[in-house]
Amino acid sequence: MLVAATQAEVLARFGRALADPIRCRLLLALREHSNHPAELADQLGISRTRLSNHLACLRDCGLVVAVPEGRRVRYELSAPQLAHALGDLLGTVLTVNAGSVCPDAEDKGCS
Repeated sequence: MLVAATQAEVLARFGRALADPIRCRLLLALREHSNHPAELADQLGISRTRLSNHLACLRDCGLVVAVPEGRRVRYELSAPQLAHALGDLLGTVLTVNAGSVCPDAEDKGCS
């Protein structure tokens, strides 16, 4: 059963996906073009098992979909708007002091 998520839940899922550098690299790779898991693992320089875990997270967040192609599966962004959103995020310049962390990182779980 599909359930409509609130806007805050959608943003939280997107934030969860972007919280890991490998998932960020994976989204950026899929922004360029869809691909098969073996090629994505090679492109990112990670094991297929590790890639599978990250793809599962991105699927659960609703950001990527698996497209069957015969006996293989190809992954792509779940909507063209995601490519645009990632581009907008990349265009946003944030200045961060090297080595700085959230002031209450331990309490809030951020870093």
